[in-house]
Amino acid sequence: MAFLEAEMVCSPVSCYPFSMADRFSPAQRSKIMRSIKGRDTKAELLVRRFLFRKGLRYRTNDRRLVGSPDIVLPKYRSVVFVNGCFWHGHEGCSLFVLPKTNSAFWSDKIEKNRSRDAKNISTLISDGWRVFVVWECELRNRSARDATLEGLVNEIWALE
Repeated sequence: MAFLEAEMVCSPVSCYPFSMADRFSPAQRSKIMRSIKGRDTKAELLVRRFLFRKGLRYRTNDRRLVGSPDIVLPKYRSVVFVNGCFWHGHEGCSLFVLPKTNSAFWSDKIEKNRSRDAKNISTLISDGWRVFVVWECELRNRSARDATLEGLVNEIWALE
């Protein structure tokens, strides 16, 4: 595919045929964003496998509960939300960086996600459920992951 020299945007690393701060074309970026899943994410699967190895049995994405929690442990009356740091706006986390392009849209979207999360959590607590939130960044390296998941299991078993 031939591009006009005027359309090329060059950096010290390479040249791109578009003038975005992104290294993908708008069509490619759109395809990537569409492919991001809302359930059965890598972080969620890590937590589920750990809980199963510890002997805990659960339901996933139970639509009968407010917010459709990622993991529901009915025996312990507990739910676990596995939140992605970007999508749920994890404050102080290096994985949450507000995009520079279309920042008004993204800040509004993430703020709505935060308020919806807070509302869902307060509703579940008032209904008698114990709510746990595991953040994606807590599962990044092995030592933090082990500490987080062991702590989660201990908290679930605490009021058995």
